[in-house]
Amino acid sequence: MHVEYREEPCRSALNRVQGMGFGWSLNPYMGCVHRCTFCYVRAFEQRADRPSDDRYGTSIRVKTNVAEVLRRELARPSWEREIVAIGAATDPYQPAEGRYKLTRACLEVLGDASNPFRLITRGPMIVRDIDVLARAAARAGVAVTFSVPTLDREIWQRTEPGTAPPHQRLRALKQLVDAGIETNVGMAPILPGLTDRPELLAEVVRAAREAGATGVWANLLYLKPGTKEHFLAALERDWPELLPKYEQLYGRRAYLSKTDSEPVRERVRRLTREHGIRDRRRVRLEPPEDPEQLQLAV
Repeated sequence: MHVEYREEPCRSALNRVQGMGFGWSLNPYMGCVHRCTFCYVRAFEQRADRPSDDRYGTSIRVKTNVAEVLRRELARPSWEREIVAIGAATDPYQPAEGRYKLTRACLEVLGDASNPFRLITRGPMIVRDIDVLARAAARAGVAVTFSVPTLDREIWQRTEPGTAPPHQRLRALKQLVDAGIETNVGMAPILPGLTDRPELLAEVVRAAREAGATGVWANLLYLKPGTKEHFLAALERDWPELLPKYEQLYGRRAYLSKTDSEPVRERVRRLTREHGIRDRRRVRLEPPEDPEQLQLAV
């Protein structure tokens, strides 16, 4: 697949986010060559009148000045050092990062400002930045999540065609944990009829435990317009026998009903307890306690 890289400066680095578990996001790149069939960003692309089909991921915007803009934004008197989510709309460690190093530059800025952040990725390239992550984690709250929905080779290759193999992500996770960085596994999205099979869920949780993951969480597939059409077309191509099931589950909704989703989440929670998934880091990089809090404790 031919990919066009567009080097363009940005006016802002931080984006205000509504309806998510965080208030601010940061994306050094826009567009993603991973081309996951289930990517929820396709829905945003369609709403913005940009390609959400197979053309998505063929044009990547590189925000060449993003670190400099971020430094200015964090220095504003109005900024309250809120948590910043990195990788919410595009993977910060997709191949472009190997050349441009914009994610690394942003991590350095966040570390200098002692600003907490959360980062999610499918990219083992993150191990290159362990030094920057460790420095940041010693100054502010830092957590990394590797997205590992399944270890099944066929499902991975068909649904995440541009990503690194899941076992490579788990090896990278172990390196981060060994360095003292809080690093979790996000089993998301879990695909009904495919990756929600009990044996596949258990396989991921066992592998997460072996790699030393500090936590495991799960979320199920949701299909908004833009993502829905692309995913169902891929499903019809690769697993046509599942198409009626998906039309039943998602025909009139983007999200699964609680009746359909909660049993899978509960199974993952139970597996997490059974395998003893918890923070077992020998070295824990954490920011010093707030002096004001210590004074109150006394």
